[in-house]
Amino acid sequence: MVAFSKIVIAGGGIIGNSVSYYLAKLNIATTVIDPIGIAPAASGKAGGFLARDWSDGSPIGPLQQRSFDLHAQQAEDLGAENIDYRRLVCMAVGCDERAAAVAKPSGKKLEGVEWADINVLGKNMMGGTDTIAQVHPKKLCERMWQYSQEKAGSKLIIGKVVEAILDGDGSIRGVKLEDGTTVECDALVIACGPWTDATKSWFPSEIGRTIPHMMGVKYHSILIQSPRVLNEAVFFSGHGDPEVYPRPDGDAYITGFPDPAVVVTESPGKEEVRPEVVSRLVDATKKVSSLLGPIPPHTEQACYLPTTNDGIPVIGEIPGVKGAFVGSGHGCWGILNGPATGEAMAELLTEGETKHVDLKLLGVDSPYRR
Repeated sequence: MVAFSKIVIAGGGIIGNSVSYYLAKLNIATTVIDPIGIAPAASGKAGGFLARDWSDGSPIGPLQQRSFDLHAQQAEDLGAENIDYRRLVCMAVGCDERAAAVAKPSGKKLEGVEWADINVLGKNMMGGTDTIAQVHPKKLCERMWQYSQEKAGSKLIIGKVVEAILDGDGSIRGVKLEDGTTVECDALVIACGPWTDATKSWFPSEIGRTIPHMMGVKYHSILIQSPRVLNEAVFFSGHGDPEVYPRPDGDAYITGFPDPAVVVTESPGKEEVRPEVVSRLVDATKKVSSLLGPIPPHTEQACYLPTTNDGIPVIGEIPGVKGAFVGSGHGCWGILNGPATGEAMAELLTEGETKHVDLKLLGVDSPYRR
């Protein structure tokens, strides 16, 4: 039985799109409201690295396992070639920083390491094709949204929500936008990523304060077009610990040097790219790979990854308001955990409970909240 008939999703990133996608599978239309559009911020700039078991033993372990499997299912449903989904391997590689000043390729690659060949000291397998995969986040979001439109008639409104409109009994009955217009709804899903903290003001103070504090960790990244398609993601130890995720289109996605967590004031899609951080990423690439190092990046970008004080995402109902839900704070695993979050939220909206992932430890009132 459908519990809500008019569902608004605030946020057009991976979480908002995943909720809309899994509702569309049930032939339920949604209205997504975003200031920019589909995947304007981190969901359009993230690396898309997927690991099935790296959070085992933590509160998000079951969510991560479920979501990894759902990514594989989405690749079948949407077409792996359309979202650049593939399985690959991941290595941890240690580098000799003392030799960086005279960094030259040795002419020999460490056995078992595909392309890192400068001052490499050792390696360790972090995962094989059974537990490691990748997807192109922006392409995934765009394909999910296309499905939501075509299957269920979902629609996108470019705008900014500034208020949740409540009935006398405290139920959601609509949202007010910055331009003064209103959109009628009986359910509101907040999927605003690192901007979730600002949504507290949409509600009376006693309700807004129940939403966990949300901050953002700013990451820069560069993309380099490799001379050949690489098949090995590498987490480096040394030279600032950069991470490199090669894509099936030949791009190598390189990231690292995160900022401390802050309350985000930059607007979605308008995050400042600082040249000095880009230079550090370029320099680190030159120090670890004779293949990628000489090639200048064709894309330089930055985004914020949403994080809570306790590092645990918040997924579930907002206490005190019938029809209000939140899904945010997934940190570096936002793309990975998007599908399972969307599936769980769709289940809450339609059945009043989840079937695949227990959200007790991830809800607003999780015992882990500080």
